[in-house]
Parts: sequence; C-alpha cells; structure tokens
Amino acid sequence: MARVAIDPVTRIEGHLRVEVEVENGVVTDAWASGGLYRGMETVLVGRQPTDAFYISQRICGVCPISHGHASTMGSEAALGIKIPNNARIIRNIIEGAETLHSHILWFYTLTALDYVDVVSALSANIADTYALAAAAGTSTADFGAIQKRLKGFVEGGQLSIFTNGYWGHSAMKLPAELNLIAVAHYLEALEMQAEAAQIIAVMGGKFPHFMTSLPGGTVWIPTEDKLAEVLFRYKNVADWINNTMIPDTLAIAPFYLDAAGYGGGVKNYLSWGVFDDKSMDPKKRVLQRGMLTGGLTPSDPDPLKVKEYIDHSWYKSGNNLAPTAGETVADFTKYSTEKDGKYSWVKAPRYDEKPMEVGPLARMLVAYVGGNAGVKGLVDSTLATLSKAAGATLGPAVLMSLLGRVAARNLEAAYVAGEMGKWINELVAAVKGGDSSYFVEPAKDSGTGAGLWEAPRGALGHWVSVKGGKIDRYQVITPSTWDMSPRDAKGVRGPLEEALVGSPVADVTKPLEALRIVHSFDP
Repeated sequence: MARVAIDPVTRIEGHLRVEVEVENGVVTDAWASGGLYRGMETVLVGRQPTDAFYISQRICGVCPISHGHASTMGSEAALGIKIPNNARIIRNIIEGAETLHSHILWFYTLTALDYVDVVSALSANIADTYALAAAAGTSTADFGAIQKRLKGFVEGGQLSIFTNGYWGHSAMKLPAELNLIAVAHYLEALEMQAEAAQIIAVMGGKFPHFMTSLPGGTVWIPTEDKLAEVLFRYKNVADWINNTMIPDTLAIAPFYLDAAGYGGGVKNYLSWGVFDDKSMDPKKRVLQRGMLTGGLTPSDPDPLKVKEYIDHSWYKSGNNLAPTAGETVADFTKYSTEKDGKYSWVKAPRYDEKPMEVGPLARMLVAYVGGNAGVKGLVDSTLATLSKAAGATLGPAVLMSLLGRVAARNLEAAYVAGEMGKWINELVAAVKGGDSSYFVEPAKDSGTGAGLWEAPRGALGHWVSVKGGKIDRYQVITPSTWDMSPRDAKGVRGPLEEALVGSPVADVTKPLEALRIVHSFDP
C-alpha cells in the first residue's frame, strides 16, 4: 500500500491538500484538507449589510458575483426588501456572465491539461488536424503556427504555462491532432474569459468583485449603448461555447468513457436553484431548487435540515449547529488523519445527516429529472453521442461519475448562454418601454435572512442576522465546503473523499487519475 499526497493541488482557486491510500492500483481511502482559513464570518460582525456585499465577495476571486448576490439576498430577506424586476434581470445577466467565465476557465485552463497531452501535439499532422476539426464540428485556428510556437517552447526547455504536466502518462489517450486542437482552443479560451468578464465590468463596474448589486436592487442604470456592448460581447462568448467548447467536449469524451465507471462519490445531490424568474419564488428558478438522494427521484430541500460538524476541522466552535446558530472560532492544532484527528479548515456540512455533492452536475441532474426541457435536450443529445461511441445505450444515471461531472459543467455553459440572450432582450424591452425602477430602500433595520443561491461551483448559502442596522451574526457555506468537507461525526467521508475511493491510479508518482477527480469538483 502506498500513501500519496498531492500538496498543493494546483490549478484551483484556494489552497488544498489531497491525500490518498493506493493499493493494487486503486484508491482505498482519501482525505481532503482545506489549507486556508478565511474567517469572513468573524470579519463581518458589527458591520452594515452593505459592507457584507463588498467584503464577502473576497471569499473567492472566481465567483465573487455569486457571493455578492447571496450576501445581498440574505440582507434583503432580513430587512424586508423585495427588489424591482429590472434588478432581477440585471442580476441574472451578471450571474450568467460569471457562470460562462467560470466554466470556460475551468474546462480549458484548470482541467483540460489532465486530459490533453500538450507535448504530444508536436507530432500532429497539420492536414489531419484540420480534417479532424471539421469532422468534430469544432472551430479551426492556425494550427501550424500554434504547433511551431509550442515547438519553440519545448526546444527552449521552457513550456511556460504548460510546465509540470503529466505528459506521456499512460492515461492520456487523445490522438496528437486532437491534442493540438485543444491547445489552440486553450489559448482562445483566455480571450473568451476576458469577453465574459467585460460583460460584468460594464454592468458591475469591474471584475472580479463587482460594485452594483447592493441590498435593494442595483445601482447600475442601463442605456441602449451599454446594452448594445453587453449584447455584442455575449454573442461572441455564446457562439464560441456552442461552436468550440461543446464540440470539443463531445470530441474528447469518447476517449475517456472509462471515466463513466468511477468517481461518482456519495451520489446525493443538492441545488438551491439559481436565476430568478419574475415571481422571485426560489422554487421556480430557471435552474430549479431540488435534491436527489441515492437515485433520480427529486425532492425539495429544507434549509433547516442543514447542520455543520467540526469533528475533523480546526475549530472549537459548537458542533452539529445549523448555520443560523453557527459559530466560527478557529483553533488550529496539528494535521492528523488519524481516527480522531483534525486535518482541514473546511467544516463538514450535512443535509439531514447526509453528505451532498453540489455543483453543475447536481444542478443539471435536478433540472433534468425536474422536467427542464432545455437541460433535458442537451443531456439527451450528449448521451446519444456517447452511446454511439460506447456501442451501448447510456442513460442519465451514467452521469453520476467523473465523466458526468465534467460533461455537466460544459453543458450547463451552453444552457446558461441560451438563457442569457432572453434576459438581455427582456432588459432591452424594459429600457425602451421606460421602466426606470431599479432600487428600493430597506423596510426595517433588524431581522434574519438567508441568501440561498448557486455559484458556478455549486450550492452557496449566506445566513445573516441584523440588529439595528448592524450585522449580529454571519455564516457562509460555500460549494467547496460541501464538496471538500472532511469526515463528519460518524466518520462519513465528504463528497470528494468518497469520489476518490475506488478510482484507479496507474502510477503513484504521477496520480493523474486522482487529480482528475479533484479537478472535476472545481475546488
């Protein structure tokens, strides 16, 4: 038996150590250790709710929009605010732009190098590369020039942004030509991320850490010129997702169909829902609220059943507490994965005592079984393509795997891109119609509330208590708190830890397969 530590895990937002035990080429146990204490809950006590909008965004540099919105929604619930419809639309567009930015960033910049052998692209035949791109229906580039640049990096001994990959690993299965296509699109993805970020900058003042979705609505007032710029950049990103990202996904997936057989983890899924419709009913969101426990039958989650455990986390707070009564009192001792040891700054949230996976896979499964026609169409067409490659019929249950987790995030990007066009058109119509309501003042200065929302990474909750206009208590459960959680009071592993168990590792000195599972959660 070998004990393998991936520390630090790179190509993520934050600080993470993953340790696995490998026996006969298979992971038999795993521990995920969050290495960063942020303490935002402590920082926010005594401040105004508006401050929480700005400060809580600093929890993450990739999904600050979601933190800002969840914080604002919690404050609005506490202060009796119902935002104008225009503010709802604007928030949806900004949230959608962040989702597209995050998913493009994740697939190409953070995850693709687990599957794409960059050095192999040097042996690609250029004519065959163009032919493969045409057959896959994906976009082309100057593949010859890109290969020449890459060759210069390698011959000079400097792979630049491609340094330290597991090139030549036996688990890398793409042909050289597909590797070259992916490298070309990796570079294009950097530009597409910038396009999505500029949508947020126009509407939010800047990105990351936008300025405009304060408690009460929005302080951004759209004009036809500003909306024209938003629409232009949106179309660029949406076209690229549909004509490059999705075809790339469908071209790469058939080479890794074995990933449908492991990495599923706890197979319990939670989504608070995201993108409000006009009713502002959290049960009627565009990507709906719901949960699955051990199957494909959905149910509605009760936020009151969420509790947090600290048995293996570096805190001396109360244990088994609901977020409304939560405490964040740091108490670092030592790193220990022994039975009673503590090994993470991440708490262990549970829903009705169950670990829950959150993220795009959870949202897409909940939407699929909940009858979302757009999601169902995307998932069914993808399953049909994969079934053809596998030579067998694959149903939605196959998504409960490493392969499904990767595919779900990219399919969600295509779905959100389609919905964003509708919201932009809706806002254009409101501006042309003279609707100028964007912001309302608080109805009171005290109360409690929760902003239950979705970041691109998954279910996000900000629980807020306000007294006399000042924050009295604040608790946050981020997506990575759910997914990277350590063991709970019963010794039950968190979703990432459980997903790692049973996965293959061909070379313990280069645990690529385990790293793929880690990255699939976008820690």
